Amino acid sequence: MERSNPDLLKAFATVLRRRRREAGLSQEEFAFRCDLSTSYISLLETQNRQPTLTALHTISTQLETSASELLAEVEQLLHSRKSRS
Repeated sequence: MERSNPDLLKAFATVLRRRRREAGLSQEEFAFRCDLSTSYISLLETQNRQPTLTALHTISTQLETSASELLAEVEQLLHSRKSRS
């Protein structure tokens, strides 16, 4: 089983970046609110890391959504990209 899925990482990065910006937060402020490092947020947004379940929960909470809603948005974007190819 392949452990990395570049399309999924790209979709997550896109949704995270868009949601963070819509909330009016810099990476630094968002990282502070999540009690995560700015470099970790940057790595997530540049598709270089996958979030842990704990980080995913914290991120979604700070974006005022649930992890399931955030992942549903990621899946929707992933499927729309695949249907266009």
